[in-house]
Amino acid sequence: MTQPDTRSAAQGWRAQLLTDTPRSRQQAKLGQVYRGWLQFKRNRLAVLGLAIVLALVLAAVFAPWIATHNPYEQNLAQRLLPPGSAGHWLGTDEFGRDIFSRLVYGARITLYIVVLVALIAAPIGLIVGTAAGYLGGWVDAALMRVTDVFLAFPSLILALAFVAALGPGIENAVIAIALTSWPPYARIARAETLTIRNSDFIAVARIQGAGTGRILFRHVMPLCVSSLTVRVTLDMAGIILTAAGLGFLGLGAQPPMAEWGAMVSSGRRYILDQWWVATIPGLAIFVVSLAFNLLGDGLRDVLDPRQKK
Repeated sequence: MTQPDTRSAAQGWRAQLLTDTPRSRQQAKLGQVYRGWLQFKRNRLAVLGLAIVLALVLAAVFAPWIATHNPYEQNLAQRLLPPGSAGHWLGTDEFGRDIFSRLVYGARITLYIVVLVALIAAPIGLIVGTAAGYLGGWVDAALMRVTDVFLAFPSLILALAFVAALGPGIENAVIAIALTSWPPYARIARAETLTIRNSDFIAVARIQGAGTGRILFRHVMPLCVSSLTVRVTLDMAGIILTAAGLGFLGLGAQPPMAEWGAMVSSGRRYILDQWWVATIPGLAIFVVSLAFNLLGDGLRDVLDPRQKK
C-alpha cells in the first residue's frame, strides 16, 4: 500500500470515529473513546503523567531485565558509593546494594499496593455510597455516620492504628490503607446516586419489576464509575505517600524488600554525607505521586461532564 493510500485510509477511520451518525453501538463507543483521547492529549501535563505511569508499569513488569544488579545482594566493600560510580548509576546504600536496581524492583511493590488498594477500596465505597443514596432513610443515615467516623481521622493516623492491630507487613498495610480510603468514594457515589435515583429510566426499571439490587448494579453504579475513576486516580498519589509513610516507620514492607519508603528510612542516617541514599527514593516517590495527580487531572477533564464545554 502506497503512502497516499495509507493516509486516505487513516482519514477514513478518523471520519468514521468522529461521525455524528454512527451505524452501530460499537462504532459509537469507539468514537467516544477516540474523542476522549483527542481531548486528553491536548493536556500536555496529563500526557506527561501518563508517560511516567506507563514507565513505572514497564519498570515493574520488566524489572529482572532492567535491573543491573540483584537488589538484595550485599557487598560491603562497595557500600555508600556515590551516583555515577562504575557499575552503579545511582550509587549504593549502606549495605552495598545497587540503588537503581532497588528502585526498579520497588516499582513492583508500589504498583502492587496501589492496585490492590484501588481494587478493595473503590468497590466498597461504590456499594456503600450507592446503597445509601438510593435507599435513603435510616440506611442512608447509618452508612453516612460510619463514613463520617472514618473521615474524622487523618488517613495516615487511622492506617497506623489498623497496622498496629494487624501487625507489620505489606499485606496488612494494603488492608489498612484500603480501610482508610473508601469513605471519599462512598461520598462521591452517594452524591451521584442522589442526582439520578428519581430519573425516568429508574422509574421505568421499577415498573418493569426490577428489584433494588438489579437497579443498583445495572443502572446506578455504571453511572458512578466515571467520577469514581477520576477520584481513584487522584487518590493514588495519597496511597503511595501513605504506603511510603508506613514503610518509613517500619510498619509496611519489611526488610530486605526494596520499598521506597523503607529505603528513605534506612538512608536518613546518612542524609548529610551520603545524601543519595535517601534522596533518590524520595525523588521517585515525588515523581510518581506527581504523575498520578497529573493523570487524574487529565482524566477529570475527559470523564467529568461538568468540565466539558
